[in-house]
Amino acid sequence: MGNRQWAIDNVQRDKRLWILLSITIFVLLFLSNCAPKEIAKCTSPEDNQQHHYLMGMKALEDGRIDVAQSKFDRAIYCEEKFSPAHSGLAIVTAERVKKQADAGFRKVEVERALDYLKKAKKLAETNEDRFNYLTATIRVHTALKLNNWLKTVEDAFGDIRELKVDENKLIYYQGTESASYFMGIAYLEALEFQQARDKFADVLNAKREGKWHEKADRAWKKTDKIVRAIAGITVGDVGRKIAVKDSITRGDLAALLVDEMKIDKLFAGRIPAQSRIDKMKAEFTPADILNYHFKEEILTILKWKVRGLEPKYDEMTKAYLFKPTDVVRRGEMAFILEDVLIKLTGDEKMATAFFGHSKSPFPDVRPTSPFYNAVMNMTTRGIMEGELSGEFRIDSPVDGSEAILAIRVLKQRMNVY
Repeated sequence: MGNRQWAIDNVQRDKRLWILLSITIFVLLFLSNCAPKEIAKCTSPEDNQQHHYLMGMKALEDGRIDVAQSKFDRAIYCEEKFSPAHSGLAIVTAERVKKQADAGFRKVEVERALDYLKKAKKLAETNEDRFNYLTATIRVHTALKLNNWLKTVEDAFGDIRELKVDENKLIYYQGTESASYFMGIAYLEALEFQQARDKFADVLNAKREGKWHEKADRAWKKTDKIVRAIAGITVGDVGRKIAVKDSITRGDLAALLVDEMKIDKLFAGRIPAQSRIDKMKAEFTPADILNYHFKEEILTILKWKVRGLEPKYDEMTKAYLFKPTDVVRRGEMAFILEDVLIKLTGDEKMATAFFGHSKSPFPDVRPTSPFYNAVMNMTTRGIMEGELSGEFRIDSPVDGSEAILAIRVLKQRMNVY
């Protein structure tokens, strides 16, 4: 009787456990079906993180910073953990910092750019993500130029070289040679011209044609010109900074002539009486150079009355100003260097040597042009050159490397070192 009761109790207990288990499973299934499902934020074919990232990078390339930011923000909205979009935001923020003079704003934005980089690194899941992050590191630190920035950039480039990347998965960069291009830009910004030229050459040698080939070709030609310009002469900090400029100003040229050519010393050497030199000074100080960073160099140029670099009458202020930020054109450069050459040689006949010509060798410089004599003096002496097309480009801006090269050749012609 006892065994029978024991068996009945066990059956009833098992039945209760089974009912309880069934109820538990039913409740769990019910709750899981009732729980809100995560809804995809971006559903249309082109509304996805990869597309928005690509469009953001292209906008960044075109200088449309606001558009780039909105695209990267949308990419993160579609997928919060999408590492490349955070890399893109880091570059956008760094580019904004470059244009800001306010120290407080710069500090905040610098921190923001670095935070975006940290997040991009943390979220990087693939070697392609890491490539994007490291390339962004090169670009961000090149823009921000914080302490030891070049070392940081070189370290990032070294890490990139260790990565095994599937170039087909690089949505924007398309090739690992892009890192060499931005490393070249970094060296150019650091005024390390030969290393910059080598990196641009690496891009050109990496592929016969590629996304970065044309950009690298232009950058290589510019950098090679700079390397040739400064070869054989000691260029100081002023000259190196001016060398990278696409166009130089009147203030820049004054600085080059004084700091790089030592024109004050050279001119003074042509005057035998020291007492006469001591009395020489600029007739007045133009109001627009009072706080200009090359003020002393400009005053030196004004002291020696270099033609082409005299003060100009300004109709608005009714005063004579130097206009240090005005761009120097090639015709003006020839005119200025001609006067320097005349003052150094004492050959006044040079100023009229080519008067009376009926035909010019340059289709864009007529014999009646006020710059014609100077252009002929500079080109016949090899101090400046025309184009392969035959034009002199009289109205084109003078770039930094061209100015330094002209000064270098002028010194060689004078046998002045």
